[in-house]
Parts: sequence; C-alpha cells; structure tokens
Amino acid sequence: MYFRRRRCGFTLVELLVVIAIIGILVGLLLPAVQAAREAARRMSCHNNLKQIGLAIHNYHDTFGRLPPAWLAVDPATKLPNWHGEPGWGWAARILPFLEQSNVSENLIHLPLPITAAANAQARVLSLAVYRCPSDAGSPTFVLPSGEDYLGSGGGYQPVELAVGNYLGVFGTQDPHAVCNGARCDGFGPIVFSPELRFSDILDGLSQTFMVGERNSKHAPSTWVGMVTGGEHAHGRIVGVATYPPNSEQDEEEYEHNFSSFHSNGTNFLLADGSVRLIGETIDQKTYHALCTRNKSDIPGEF
Repeated sequence: MYFRRRRCGFTLVELLVVIAIIGILVGLLLPAVQAAREAARRMSCHNNLKQIGLAIHNYHDTFGRLPPAWLAVDPATKLPNWHGEPGWGWAARILPFLEQSNVSENLIHLPLPITAAANAQARVLSLAVYRCPSDAGSPTFVLPSGEDYLGSGGGYQPVELAVGNYLGVFGTQDPHAVCNGARCDGFGPIVFSPELRFSDILDGLSQTFMVGERNSKHAPSTWVGMVTGGEHAHGRIVGVATYPPNSEQDEEEYEHNFSSFHSNGTNFLLADGSVRLIGETIDQKTYHALCTRNKSDIPGEF
C-alpha cells in the first residue's frame, strides 16, 4: 500500500498575500524611518550652529569684537573697500575656535586673495561643521562671473569653492543697497563695517539672529569668503531677511535669503548662543526685528 507524501509550502495566492502585507508594512514604516532620519539630521545641523556660536563668542573674548562679514581693501589704495580683496569671510576667521587650527594656520594665507594659488587647497576644503546634513549636494560649486570689481579689468575667472550652509545675518537689506566704499552695514550683527561688539547689539542677544541656514537649491553659499567679481559674491557668505525663510516670492532675492531642506523650518543661531528652528510662517515684522541689532524693535513670539 502506497502513501502519498503531503507537500508543505505556500500556494501562489498565499505568497502574493504575504508579499502584499509586507509591502503595506514597508509603506507604513518608511515615512516614520525617513522622519526619524531627518530629525537626526536637523539635530546635527542644530549642533553645528551651537559650535559656531561658541566659536564666535570665543573669538569675541579673544579680540574684543565680532568677526567681520569679510575683510577687503582696494588693491590700488590699500584702503578698506567692500568690493576689494582678499575677501576671507567670518567663517574662515573663527576656524581656530572650531578646532580647525590646522586649516587656518597651514592652508589659509589670509593676506592673499582667496583665488591665489597658495589658497587653492583651502578654498575647496569641505568642512563638516559648515554643512547641514540635510543638504546632500556637491561639496563644491563653481562661482561664475558677476559684477566687475576694483582693478579686475574684466579678468575674473570662475573659481571653485567649498559649499557652506551657514551665513552671517547681515540685516534686512542687500549689501548692494547699503554699501559704499569702506562702509557696508545692513544693521545685522555680521557686517563688513563697522567693527561690532556684543554691546552694540542693543536689541538684546536673545532677540537677535547672528547666523542662519541656506540650502543650495538656487545659489550655493560658501564658508570661504567673498570672491570679488563673482556672481552674488557677498550674498554667498551673508544673508538678508527680505522675505521669510524658504520664501520664493522673488527669485533674485531668494539667492540672498535664508532657507533649508528641513521640513519644519530653518535653523538660526541667536547672539546669546542658543539655536531656534524658525518656521516659514513667521511674522515678517518679527523676522525683521530678529535680523537687526539696534532698531529698538522688540520681536513678538517666535
């Protein structure tokens, strides 16, 4: 007498049902996983700004002033001029206080223009502390030609620069609207001139933004500095509060605005060293008050 062996296994229908269930579970879990990852990236960005805040405070303790947005002189007269050279920015100045002394001492030659051959390695160096993890673009970008500048003779050559996602808060007006010669003040805490101290922030350190984020969606920024003759060169290291964060009302102004790839807002470092996530719906009057240092305007809730 023969016994037929019973086969164990899934039928095709059962297998399809299992696959469908797994697909549904993955679909349910994936957004949660992505949200958790973004939260971690946002916190890392928050920590970057905290480190930058501590570095700026240490810079102030050492030199008795805040780092200038950039330093530049007229190549012919050697007098300060916002359109001059060498152009190294505020973020390059605070490197020794970010445990980056090797970069500042061995790679950066401050008296020479950013475009000098001796600074070739420094100007394309990507630094994690100046990158928001949510902005996963290229570590460098090529800055095309923009306005002519002092002594250039129209000889500007496009230059490759390291990307940076954090910009000094210049104020509420574009540098081109308020700068002239040695004077370049947008009424924020990070300006070309005059030299500022924390005591000049009359509106209060806890009510004044010092550094904010910008993503590289439209116009990549850099930690290096202002390369004279480059397109929107000044706006690559400082930002203005013409519109609320992430606003795209005006494409030209967006390139000078603050923005991020975070889903809930844009991170800002306040002058007291704290960091806040600011939503796109912030009241414009409040936002302007936060981005100026001595207008006697008290911001509302933010």
